Formats: sequence, C-alpha cells, structure tokens
Amino acid sequence: MKAALVQLSVTDDPVKNLPVTLEFIREAAAAGAQMIATPECTNLISSDRAYQREVLHHEHNDPTLAAIRQEAEKLGVYVLIGSLCLQTGDDDGRFANRSYLIGRKGDINASYDKIHMFDLDVSETERYRESEGYRPGKQAVLAPSKYGQIGMSVCYDLRFPHLYRQLAQAGANILTIPSAFTEGTGRAHWETLVRARAIENSCFVLAPAQCGTHGAHEGRPRKTWGHSLAVNPWGDVLVDGGTEPGVSLVDIDLDEVETTRLRLRSLFHDRSYEAP
Repeated sequence: MKAALVQLSVTDDPVKNLPVTLEFIREAAAAGAQMIATPECTNLISSDRAYQREVLHHEHNDPTLAAIRQEAEKLGVYVLIGSLCLQTGDDDGRFANRSYLIGRKGDINASYDKIHMFDLDVSETERYRESEGYRPGKQAVLAPSKYGQIGMSVCYDLRFPHLYRQLAQAGANILTIPSAFTEGTGRAHWETLVRARAIENSCFVLAPAQCGTHGAHEGRPRKTWGHSLAVNPWGDVLVDGGTEPGVSLVDIDLDEVETTRLRLRSLFHDRSYEAP
C-alpha cells in the first residue's frame, strides 16, 4: 500500500481551510496514494468557544466532511480524516473531536471520538483545557479496510499506551495518530512517543500533523510542531514531513507486521498481575 500523510497549517476559518486540504488530497492521489491521512483539527484550530459555536456544524451537515467524502469517492481512495471539530447538541454545549475513516466509495467506514483530553499547563503563559470545550469519547475503534485493520486515535491519546495495546491485540496492524502537537511538547516528545507506540505493538504508525503558526481572528495564535511521521513495526522512521505544509508519501508492506511479531513476540506476552 502507498500511503500519504497530509501536513496542514489550518486557520480558524473552515471555509478557507477546505480547498487547501482537498488540493493536497488530490496531489496525494495523483502520486499513487491509496490511503491518505490528514491531521487532527482538519477543519480548524481555535480556542474561542463562542466563535466555534458560530462556524462549526453537526456531522450530518458539515461541509468539510461532505467534501472529503465526495473527493474520496471521486478518486477511489481511503481518506483518514484526522479529526473534525463538530457540534454535538450535548446539553453542556461541548463539541466532538472526531476522526473518520472514509472508504473508496465515500462512505464512512468508521468514526472515533478522541478519548483523552489535552488539559495541560505547558508553561506559565501556555494553558490548554480541551475538556472545557470538547466532550471525551468512550469507545476505542478498530476500523477495517482493504489494506489492514486500523486502530484509530487522536493526538493526546498518544500518551496513553494501553489504548494502543488493546487496539493491537484486537487485530490492528496500522495505528493512526493524527495530531496537532504543541511546538514545545512536540520538540521534546513527539518522535519518541510515536516510535514507542510502533515498537510496543509491532504496528505501522501513520501520524499526520499540523504545523506552523495558526492564524486566529482574535487571541494568541497557536503554534504546532509538524513533523508528520510514518514509522514501521521495528520503530524505523520511514518519512518525516518537516515543518511546512505538504504531502509525504510512504510505501507500506503489511507483511512486515507479521515478520516483526514473529521476531519479537512481546505483544503476546502480557501477564495478569496485582496492581501496587
């Protein structure tokens, strides 16, 4: 399988972001990609909850989702939409951070709501409270495709290895980790954690990322790390997307998953024990 990682630097305007995303998807398909993955927050990055309520849509009428589904069908490719920020209709007004696997006929093969919320004080001036605006998901998702079983996750999930262990033991041979890692945490931990998830679970990892400085109509712009990564089951980095928007292509041989698991069988050596 030839896969493509689409690296974006979105603004807080979904209307302006969509044509850029579609053009990269077309570029990837023209280069032979059969599965194309976009990063977390493909439709926008914003911390202004009131503004988000104005511009976000529910799943059934979201323009970005509809357009990418149409493009996937037109091109005959799978598209892993890293995530979309969506209205939910929840009583508390919180949104969903939802990833989608779109099939070659434009159907929604699977969707996954991000489970772990990014609530963190990165520094004295950099504070994030994702759970204030987004409701956490409750269900891990294994998505079937022609090319393999895909264990879905989103960004901050990366720091919770038990999720990936369960996905791999349920049959995943590809793990997707679309992200919008902050610049500081990305520099410190991004590659190390992505490679660790591949090694621990003898899986391929596809981790498309947001990059650069994200324009906002008001407030402090957010900066993300970039460096979209594809990693093989042995932990080798196959491609690094650098710091600019664009498309990175990678060839994936899923036979490597079985070869690695026969060579190093730690995925099957878990033992039960009593917690301290």
